[in-house]
Amino acid sequence: MNADWLNYHHLLYFWMVAKEGSVTRACEKLHLAQPTISGQLKKLESALGEKLYERVGRDLVLTDVGQMVYRYADEMFAIGQELGDAIKGRPTGRPVKLLVGIPEVIPKYIAFRLIEPVLHLEEKVQIVCREGSMEQLLSQLATHELDVVFSDSPAGSMVRIRAFNHALGECGVGLFGTAQLCRQFEQGLPGSLSSAPFLLPAENTAMRRSVDEWFLAANISPEVVGEFDDTALLKVFAEAGIGFVPGPLAIRAEIERQFGLSFLLEIPNAIERFYAITVERRIRHPAVMAISEAAKESLFAQ
Repeated sequence: MNADWLNYHHLLYFWMVAKEGSVTRACEKLHLAQPTISGQLKKLESALGEKLYERVGRDLVLTDVGQMVYRYADEMFAIGQELGDAIKGRPTGRPVKLLVGIPEVIPKYIAFRLIEPVLHLEEKVQIVCREGSMEQLLSQLATHELDVVFSDSPAGSMVRIRAFNHALGECGVGLFGTAQLCRQFEQGLPGSLSSAPFLLPAENTAMRRSVDEWFLAANISPEVVGEFDDTALLKVFAEAGIGFVPGPLAIRAEIERQFGLSFLLEIPNAIERFYAITVERRIRHPAVMAISEAAKESLFAQ
């Protein structure tokens, strides 16, 4: 649609009615007559081609489209107020928003460690985390519903959106299990792990490919007890002693402490890499810049 289709006065009247809860109270705030506002609301609905309100008894109730328009209008007029405050030299007090996409394959503690530096920035940041499949999250990134998506592999050429991969760092992969399970299989490694129970990430993940390559190279025939999309659920099963689980060594201490697991061995040649995917070639969002810098200097420094 063309930019001139929307009359912002009409949108203001709609926003005030929705905010105040009735046309009458909106009229009092705007110092306008009721027929004027009612007429402007009808013109806005006509311009949008959608009903924004429906009458329930004596009340006007927002439709689903009306609720969406209200959310946008609320954001727009809040920013307008900020503009006035900024010009007058007053602080806005409004935090920067960071919209992060976190797929199930990213360990929750890795996600936390990546995001944590944002909480210590001088400028206040409000974090909004969205979980889902990579396809869903990249789709939201393309429509600017997200600022960044974390991933354990770069967005490839098959991805239909214009996306840029920013390497955050890499680490080795360890094998973890309960103390009892480790004692049972620690003699004669790695051959003793043939027929040992394993809990593995889903087949389409980078870590799963690394582990499968190790099984093949070491001639290990494991008993795969379960496969998981969600790494948090994977570790809960491991905590119960159901099987061994691979995990990134960057958070070895947290895996051992949080889930009560013991480190058995480092998987040879297995590397877990992490990326921040954005629609920008160069990272400009201050919070994403902080994530990238801290990841390289601290989390994956070794």
